[in-house]
Amino acid sequence: MAVILAALAGAALGLTAPGAAVELKPLGTGFVNLIKMMISPIIFCTLVLGIGSVRKAAKVGRVGGLALGYFVVMSFFALAVGLLVGNILHPGGGLHVTDALKDAGHAQAADAPTEGVDFVLGIIPATLVSAFTEGKVLQTLLVALLVGFALQAMGPVGEPVLRGVGHLQKLVFRVLSMIMWAAPVGAFGAIAAVVGSAGVDALKALATIMLGFYLTCLIFVVVILGLVLRVFAGMNLLHLLRYLAREFLLIVSTSSSESALPRLIAKMEHLGVGRPVVGITVPTGYSFNLDGTMIYLTMASLFIADVMEQPLALGQQVSLLLFMMVASKGAAGVSGSGMAVLASGLQSHRPDLVDGVGLIVGIDRFMSEARAVTNFAGNAVATVLIGTWTGEFDRGRAQRVFAGELPFDESTPVDDDAAVAPAQPAAGGGPAKEPAVV
Repeated sequence: MAVILAALAGAALGLTAPGAAVELKPLGTGFVNLIKMMISPIIFCTLVLGIGSVRKAAKVGRVGGLALGYFVVMSFFALAVGLLVGNILHPGGGLHVTDALKDAGHAQAADAPTEGVDFVLGIIPATLVSAFTEGKVLQTLLVALLVGFALQAMGPVGEPVLRGVGHLQKLVFRVLSMIMWAAPVGAFGAIAAVVGSAGVDALKALATIMLGFYLTCLIFVVVILGLVLRVFAGMNLLHLLRYLAREFLLIVSTSSSESALPRLIAKMEHLGVGRPVVGITVPTGYSFNLDGTMIYLTMASLFIADVMEQPLALGQQVSLLLFMMVASKGAAGVSGSGMAVLASGLQSHRPDLVDGVGLIVGIDRFMSEARAVTNFAGNAVATVLIGTWTGEFDRGRAQRVFAGELPFDESTPVDDDAAVAPAQPAAGGGPAKEPAVV
């Protein structure tokens, strides 16, 4: 409730006193930076505990393989939905780029994430601890994987270390719960700044692309993700979305799905998904399962082509978007990365369209909210599905959670009861879960 009131107050201030509202941007930036500060240690602890508590390495490989395969398939679905809606709406018709905006596209292309060999080498940190100090998500994933498998190979000797990591995870989540008290302040500053800088008049001419993008994301989440979740997990998507309502509000307020990553990890474990599945699927999904970003890249490309009066043929659309799908995997956690990937892809395939990226700059902040929400929903659904396919999802517990019989403790993301619970048989005849090693 405090975040809702703060967001409304920020929007009102942005409309009535835009000059003062823009000056409040550091409040939103500071809050998101506080959350990002916690992401590397949370991912490390979660992944190490997830892998270290599994008896066989082959099981970890199976979870990771299923997750990556699912991510690729859903990326193609997201691209297809974006292409379909974009070609129907033609959102850029009637607009023209001005000279004042042309340089913005080239600037974004220069900031694009690295690709190919440089991207692979960039996953390797300079030292074992530099991944934490530099805040690189993929580097943290690599270090956590190595440490997790090493502890797994050590057997009983490594259990004291695992218990230590478990205590460290509790400490990290306690710190996070303290930071979350600043969420209303961050939401107020972020909303006030964006409304004050963009203004109402500036958004009217670009309403088509924004509304089209929001509609496309809604179709993807409700129809595609809802159908997949119903068919493969027998679960109602609305129940899952309602369970994660606070996290969605936080994402909309901060325009960053990273702000809700730690709580997604805790809530998925509380829902009944096994710790190894959560520890592998959620952090990996934040780097490789970017459904909202795929839709954004699709519609923005078609929008710019229409604005520049150089529409893309179907073959050009497909090749450009496949390139962007690969390039976007290295953009996770980079502020403004969606626009940078967009500019980079256009520069490599159609340099004559890069000037049009300047038109997206003014509304990217608003589009990033739908992008982040869609990415978050996709990762939540993916975690439940991977847990179902690997027999690591307690459907009976999930039903009790949805019914309110096992409420999540909102005062702290640490699920102490689940951490020490003995092995229980999964509902629905699934295999018994291994006890969490904490």
